[in-house]
Amino acid sequence: MLHMLRGKRVVFVGDSLNRNMWQSLVCALRASLKDKSRIYEVSGRREFRIQGFFSFKFKDYGCSIDFVKSPFLVQEWKVLPNGGVPQRETLRLDMIQASKSQYYDADIIIFNTGHWWNHDKTKNGRNYFQEGNHVYERLEVSEALRKALKTWAKWVDTTVDSTRTRVFFTGFSASHYRGGQWNSGGKCDGERQPITNESYLSAYPWTMGIVEEVIAEMKTPVFYLNITKMTDYRKDGHPSRYREPGFNDNKGHRMVQDCSHWCLPGIPDSWNELLYSTLLIAHTNFMSSTNY
Repeated sequence: MLHMLRGKRVVFVGDSLNRNMWQSLVCALRASLKDKSRIYEVSGRREFRIQGFFSFKFKDYGCSIDFVKSPFLVQEWKVLPNGGVPQRETLRLDMIQASKSQYYDADIIIFNTGHWWNHDKTKNGRNYFQEGNHVYERLEVSEALRKALKTWAKWVDTTVDSTRTRVFFTGFSASHYRGGQWNSGGKCDGERQPITNESYLSAYPWTMGIVEEVIAEMKTPVFYLNITKMTDYRKDGHPSRYREPGFNDNKGHRMVQDCSHWCLPGIPDSWNELLYSTLLIAHTNFMSSTNY
């Protein structure tokens, strides 16, 4: 795959599940190098975390694999109520995130969104969603997502040069909490086997129905990596209680398990195989014309 990506810039844009996919690709490409010193992080990790931007460069191939944090794809905002203070956070449904300047001209862009579009993350839709100067007193999360995706789609159609940039969208990745959610005691530890009976799979996420409708109306070709069902089977693939060192060391506090993200090596490796296959099979002419 590194030969195919020579001289190219690949950017993942979205939430932490897209970061999971980015990490998988960086690790897989690094594993193929005989000399591991030929890959380097472009800037320090502390700077990355402040900016929400991560990048690894493969020296001998002149390619970079980047991640830009943008969980909603549109701009998180702050407004000043009457009197000027305090500031109130909103989500601008009519404005693509400002970080767009970091990736609009990349050779391959992989977008995702979905996991943050819930009532907890959006303050139950009350006084949070904004268009222009108008802050909605109440707006359903599904309608807000539709508006945001149409803003994203319009930006892609008018800004991204589809003759040189290939656009992908990664579908919703399933979570497997039992007995609660991530913030209410949900667990997934002890799972050793995937689901084998389809009757136990979850309903198709409403978020993906909206994504598919918006993509179908776009002028720009968007290649949709529908990973939803394949991830739903894999209740055994999450970190669960085995998170980063020290995360669950606070005595007297409920252990928080991670049943949304995925262990690596693991499920996201399959997503990148889909990405690779799409580039190989569906874009032969594009790759030839751009020296892949």
